[in-house]
Amino acid sequence: MFPAVSHTLRRLPLLHWLLLLLQALERGLGRASPAGAPLEDVVIERYHIPRACPREVQMGDFVRYHYNGTFEDGKKFDSSYDRSTLAAIVVGVGRLITGMDRGLMGMCVNERRRLIVPPHLGYGSIGVAGLIPPDATLYFDVVLLDVWNKADTVQVSILLRPPHCLRMVQDSDFVRYHYNGTLLDGTAFDSSYSRDGTYDTYVGSGWLIKGMDQGLLGMCPGERRKIIIPPFLAYGEKGYGTVIPSQASLVFHVLLIDVHNPKDTVQVETLELPLGCVRKAAAGDFMRYHYNGSLMDGTLFDSSYSRNHTYNTYVGQGYIIPGMDQGLQGACIGEHRRITVPPHLGYGENGTGDKIPGSAVLIFNVHIIDFHNPADPVQIETLSRPPETCNETTKPGDFIRYHYNCSLLDGTKLFSSVCCFPEICDSEGKRSHDYGDPQEATLGANKVIEGLDTGLQGMCVGERRQLIVPPHLAHGESGARGVPGSAVLLFEVELVSREDGLPTGYLFVWHQDPPTNLFEDMDLNKNGEVPLEEFSSFLKAQVNEGKGRLLPGQDPEKIIGDMFKNQDRNQDGKITAEELKLKSDEDQERVHEEL
Repeated sequence: MFPAVSHTLRRLPLLHWLLLLLQALERGLGRASPAGAPLEDVVIERYHIPRACPREVQMGDFVRYHYNGTFEDGKKFDSSYDRSTLAAIVVGVGRLITGMDRGLMGMCVNERRRLIVPPHLGYGSIGVAGLIPPDATLYFDVVLLDVWNKADTVQVSILLRPPHCLRMVQDSDFVRYHYNGTLLDGTAFDSSYSRDGTYDTYVGSGWLIKGMDQGLLGMCPGERRKIIIPPFLAYGEKGYGTVIPSQASLVFHVLLIDVHNPKDTVQVETLELPLGCVRKAAAGDFMRYHYNGSLMDGTLFDSSYSRNHTYNTYVGQGYIIPGMDQGLQGACIGEHRRITVPPHLGYGENGTGDKIPGSAVLIFNVHIIDFHNPADPVQIETLSRPPETCNETTKPGDFIRYHYNCSLLDGTKLFSSVCCFPEICDSEGKRSHDYGDPQEATLGANKVIEGLDTGLQGMCVGERRQLIVPPHLAHGESGARGVPGSAVLLFEVELVSREDGLPTGYLFVWHQDPPTNLFEDMDLNKNGEVPLEEFSSFLKAQVNEGKGRLLPGQDPEKIIGDMFKNQDRNQDGKITAEELKLKSDEDQERVHEEL
């Protein structure tokens, strides 16, 4: 053991060197080489050269290396391995013996060299008492592990940069990144991957070593960098624990996951804007939209498409994260937009579940399907009117026939009276007529959804309209077969025909005053009673002669049958003069009874 071995490589005081010089002049130029001739310079054998050598040792560099020192006979006189401590010193400034200074020049990290140092470039004719005899040729086996210079700066190599850089890291930003940390020779000392979590911190605020603060600046999310940090911008002379030695250069392979600033607001980028946007979403609106949600590095954490169902919610009412509440406002129906939400407007430091980590920036690619407000009425737009004068328009009670197409606001076809879609759009979402036939309805009779009923009123025969019906006037939150819940519906309607309806509760009305002797006229065989056959024949004759009309849109036989049952008070299959009463007379009697 040599307790002060590391000093054997250092230069002796000037006085000792003068003495060595005098002795050399007296005794020659030193010991002979193994071949018998004296060595004039250091012999260098480079027996392992790494493939990549980004830097070679130069004069004035600080190096860290391991070595074994032996004599010609193989006897060891010194070894850094025995002390488990690297030699660490500045090269070319007189702190090493001349032979070692020369032998280290031009070395690469992880290069191995065998040096033969003649006495006049080692310890000369004096040697080192008790350790190195006079005129000794020295043999060193050296491996270089680190090199840096006081003039060094942080070295940044961009290994991969995404094609689209959403933003670059700046001072005071908060970043989340993965890294592998090694010494310059490749020895690993730390990795965020081994902890299964990113390293999260502020940049430029003193939370990181200075070199990492500098090396992260300008990075884009998804970018990969190699950052080499000299020790004076890392852990310096003290090192860090047992894993980072004193004066060690550090190498970090970094993948930036995301970046934000506490002052960030929601970022909205319109990707596709439909033509003719007449209304934009506002706080209080109810919206249906599809989305893909990802982290800043592209990792998908959720998607409404995977559930084959839109996300339905109120906007600006606190039902969703604040950033999404803000990012959805101002959107148009059919618009595609990208919404970037900083964590303080997302799920904060804690994240949520196992897919959104703490302090994560969230990116939503959103497609707005539709939105409405609970106070919205039916929107009516007249597309065309017949050229002739229209004196009569549809009103509650009228029996109408009309054609229509029914779709969602994103263009999805639902129902049609003129095309073969799966169902027609009635109040229950069920088919009620053959394809191609006009739809029939009595306005105000709850036969169609409320919004469509409203939109069909005030129309002229031949008129075409576009109707936008909010869900509270259509199929509501539950939807119907073929209609999603909370869906806004778009109708294109054309009125084919219109008939005046009957007053509520009436199945037949007279166009003029009824016959004075109604029962006698109805009793065709004059036997004092009217069976169903006579009752039916009489009413059909009145309709054919234009004296009265039945409730439109219904089966005439069923209507007549219902009327007969109403008049046959004792249900004996015939009507007598005492049983027959006009509905107007019945209503008047009911008023008197109530009075």
